[in-house]
Amino acid sequence: MRRVLIAGLGVALSGCVVVDASNSGNGRPVAIESETIRYETAPCYGTCPVYAVTIAPDGKGTFEGKRFTAVTGVKEFRATPAAYRTFAAKLAPYRPKEAETVLQPGQPGCENAPTDMPSVDIVWSELSGGRQHLNVYYGCGSQEMRAGLRSAPEALPIAGFIGDPRRPR
Repeated sequence: MRRVLIAGLGVALSGCVVVDASNSGNGRPVAIESETIRYETAPCYGTCPVYAVTIAPDGKGTFEGKRFTAVTGVKEFRATPAAYRTFAAKLAPYRPKEAETVLQPGQPGCENAPTDMPSVDIVWSELSGGRQHLNVYYGCGSQEMRAGLRSAPEALPIAGFIGDPRRPR
């Protein structure tokens, strides 16, 4: 009975890994999970660009210009996996350890925030169903965090979709 259970466990676990049989992967296991990152800006009092960008580790992305962007509507783009990793690495220090972190006026740590600032909403979604959510009003939090979050999209090939970089973000 024990041998049957061990054999059955081995068969069951082998379904968790995909093996790349082509020459490009050298037969090494390839993870079947990946995540997407959705980075979405919110309006400010003024002409801050309002857009959403979603990208996967393979570099496949979607830009959606909403207001005050050079491109309005949905536009597909392709980034390199290295660009995705750079983007993800810039956001990583602020990725919530729990499911959600909201830093908005009136919340702890953001009692006396200035008004009329933009905000950013970031969602890390995993194929396994895991999800982390960060929502930050740019009048809250440290200057280092705000600068890191604002600069992250510079790693992606979407500057032409966003438009004039002198416009507030």
